[in-house]
Amino acid sequence: MKILVLNGPNLNMLGIREPDIYGRETYASLIEKITEHCKAKQLDVDCRQSNHEGDLVDWIQEAYGSFDGIVINPGAYTHTSVAILDALKAVSVPTVEVHISDVDSREEFRRTSYLRAACIATISGRGTDGYLEAVDLLAKRSGK
Repeated sequence: MKILVLNGPNLNMLGIREPDIYGRETYASLIEKITEHCKAKQLDVDCRQSNHEGDLVDWIQEAYGSFDGIVINPGAYTHTSVAILDALKAVSVPTVEVHISDVDSREEFRRTSYLRAACIATISGRGTDGYLEAVDLLAKRSGK
């Protein structure tokens, strides 16, 4: 099984950006955690991050026929991007939306996810372990 992990804007700043909300774990350690988890489960994983909406759309489109699942933390694009929603709908690759913080307990605008309509699940407020839960959900869904 091949999983694509996509991270949106400011995720590269983990450990620096608002550590009281997002924790002190760095982006590099997050990627290492995901990679090791997938290796232990014999899953192929490709992790990518961009601050640019178009990159995320391009990568989602590239997932068509190449990946069996997507884990996405779209960052602020969660609340603004119809383009990412449309890309997810177009490729129909099973997708899990992940948020490190509990977005439903934060500012009102963060409670609206444009992407949720194209996702099989949303995992929110579980820190970076939410990524591992998302991987496990996709693996279980595919029978791995």
